[in-house]
Amino acid sequence: MGCQYFEPCQHGAESFTVMMPKLTFGRGCLSEIGERVKAGGHQHVAVFTDPFLKDGPYVDIVLRSLATSKISCEVFSDIRIEPDETSIMDGAKFLRNASYDALVSVGGGSVMDTAKAASIYSAHPADFTDYFAPPVGASQPIPGPLLPHFACPTTSGTGSECTSVSVVRVGALNTKFVLGSPWLLPKVALVDPACTDSLPANAIASTGFDLVCHALECYTAKAYTKWEHISDPNKRTLLQGANPWSDMSARKAMEIAGEFLARGVNDAEDREARDQLMWGATLAGMAFGNSGTHLPHAMSYGITHLMADIVTEGYPVASPFVPHGISVIVSAPTIFAYLSEGAPERHLEAAGFLGADCKDAMPSESGEIVSKRLIRMMQETNVPNGLSGVGFGVQDVKALAASSIRQSRAIANAPRETNLVDMENIYSNSISYW
Repeated sequence: MGCQYFEPCQHGAESFTVMMPKLTFGRGCLSEIGERVKAGGHQHVAVFTDPFLKDGPYVDIVLRSLATSKISCEVFSDIRIEPDETSIMDGAKFLRNASYDALVSVGGGSVMDTAKAASIYSAHPADFTDYFAPPVGASQPIPGPLLPHFACPTTSGTGSECTSVSVVRVGALNTKFVLGSPWLLPKVALVDPACTDSLPANAIASTGFDLVCHALECYTAKAYTKWEHISDPNKRTLLQGANPWSDMSARKAMEIAGEFLARGVNDAEDREARDQLMWGATLAGMAFGNSGTHLPHAMSYGITHLMADIVTEGYPVASPFVPHGISVIVSAPTIFAYLSEGAPERHLEAAGFLGADCKDAMPSESGEIVSKRLIRMMQETNVPNGLSGVGFGVQDVKALAASSIRQSRAIANAPRETNLVDMENIYSNSISYW
C-alpha cells in the first residue's frame, strides 16, 4: 500500500475491510435466480418489485425461474420511488405475515433499498428512527442477521446490489437519510444488463451520473487512515473512506462512464455501451459500498427535500420529483472544484479517468479540469443545467444548505472540511453552467 494518500495517521484506522455479495454478471443471468435460491437451501421467498415492473418481462423471468426450481413465492410491489417509512413499514408487515426464508428484489435502487430496510424492521422491530444516526435517530446498531437477500438490479446506476446501505426518506423531516450496517449487504447479486435495453435516454443519464458520482466520490474521499481507529472490529462501518480496494473499482467505473455514458444515453441500440454502463454501476457499487460517498450525495438530499412543482419527463411519478442521479450531478461540478484543494492529485487523476485531457496539467488545476469534464458530460447527455434546471434559484441557497448540513457522516467523508457557508457558496455557484 505504497500510495502516499493512505499514510498512517496518529489515532487513525490501520486496516480496511471489504465485503461483497456473490456476484454474477451477464446477459441472461436473471433467469438463474431460481437455481441460486435453491442452492441456498431456501424454499419460500418474498419477491420485492415496484408497480411499474410487476407485470413486466423481468419480474416474469424471475417468477418463472423460481417456479421451475420449485421455489414458492409471493410478490410485494407497493413500493414508493424513493422509499419512505410508510412503504418500508408496509414491506416489513408483508414479510412478517409469512414464514419467508429469503428475499428477492427486482428493480432499481428504490426496490433494493426498500427490501433491505423492510427486512430490518421485520426481523428487529423498533421505532423507525432508532437505527439512523444523529441528528435524525438514536444510532442503535442493527442487532443481528436479516433475511438472505438476492438482489437483481434493473438500472445501471444505483449499485445497491453491492452495498450495505439503504437510503430512506424520513417523513417527519421530509428528507433522505442512510441506514447502514454490514447486515444489509445482499447475499447474492445477479446483474443482467439486458434489463437496461428498454430504458429511455433520461433514465440512462440519471442512473449514469449516479454511477459517475459514486466512483468519483469514492476515489476522492478522505482516506480510511484519517478516520478514527475503532478497536472493536464488529463496530466498524464499511463507510470507511477511500481505500485501495475501492480505488480499483472506482477507477474502472470512471473510465467506463467517460467512454460510454454519452453513447448509452444517445443510442438505445448501442448494446455495448449499455452493457458497459451496467458493469460500471456494479463496480461503483463495489467501491462506495466499502468507502462511502461524500459531498455531492449529501448536497443532493437538500434538493430532494425542497424540490417543488418539478415534473421529470419519462418518469411515472407525481410532482415533485427529481431523479436521484440528477439531484447529485447538478451541483457536482462546483463541489469537486471546491474539494480539489483537499486532494488535488486525486482530483487530477480522476479527471483523467473520466476522459479529460490532463496532459501537462498541474494538480493545482485539477478542480477546474474535473469540473469542466463533468459539465461537458452533462451537455452531451442533455441533463438539466445546474440547479436552475430543476427549479431552484439564488433565493433557495440558504434553505438548501440548511437542509444538507444535517448529512454529517457524508460531509465528514469529503477530503476537505465543509461548513454551512461553504455549502451556501457551492449552491450559489451551481445555479447554471452554460
